[in-house]
Amino acid sequence: MSSLTHVLAPAKLNLFLHITGRRPDGYHLLQSAFMLIDWCDTLHFESTHHGGIEREDLTSALPADDLITRAARSLQTASATTMGAHIAVEKSIPAQAGMGGGSSDAATTLLALNRLWGLNWPVSKLLPLGLALGADVPFFLHGHNAWVEGIGEKITPLELPKARFVVIRVNAGLETARIFNAPTLERATRAATISDFAVAPFDFGRNDLQPVAQALCPEIDQALQWLSSFGLSPRMTGSGSAVFAKLPDGLSLDAPPGDWQIRVCSNMAVHPLGGWVVNDV
Repeated sequence: MSSLTHVLAPAKLNLFLHITGRRPDGYHLLQSAFMLIDWCDTLHFESTHHGGIEREDLTSALPADDLITRAARSLQTASATTMGAHIAVEKSIPAQAGMGGGSSDAATTLLALNRLWGLNWPVSKLLPLGLALGADVPFFLHGHNAWVEGIGEKITPLELPKARFVVIRVNAGLETARIFNAPTLERATRAATISDFAVAPFDFGRNDLQPVAQALCPEIDQALQWLSSFGLSPRMTGSGSAVFAKLPDGLSLDAPPGDWQIRVCSNMAVHPLGGWVVNDV
């Protein structure tokens, strides 16, 4: 048997998130800038010959049929391999936070098992599997910061300046469906361009989901106000409930008023597994 240990799955932040329309099938059309940060889950993979997919939760308990297990089974079926895997998971990225933890874990699973099982598939063969698992998975498979459009499948690489961010995940979680089904959600923001964004990438636009989330979860509003009290310009990432702000050099923060997860993170230029697969798209 062979193994891959301490394999990282990084979180992401949405620097902005605009809803520009809605398709007839109900899916929302968006524009966003996705940025990798060094808040990571850690996965450990061991190949097996009995064909089973086993997951071991080393920290918090995950649902039985989570995205990690589904990603492994998806690749196993698509490749017709007889190999199986034992996957041990150390969760660090909070759930229901808009940070893409589940999607990142799924992408890391596809990348790691592609290597461990000796499939050597290029990104183009992994992408359909990723998109079937979730709209954010292709971003993590591409492995770089990106301008994202459509329902998450149109991805253009971005280069971003190095920066630090304070990220807070409040205690409450939010279900994405509650946000997108809200009648007050803004669904017709004017389309922007990458050149618009590039002028001030960390100050551009807004998160159209944030007003709905603040109404549903007062803790989000409290965290945003606390960050604003330091002269920062905070916003929510994804559909929440994590919020973040770019952190100037030399600024120190007091203890937050809530019992929240708070971490200072740096952005990443490329995914930690970026060299594990041929990026042919």
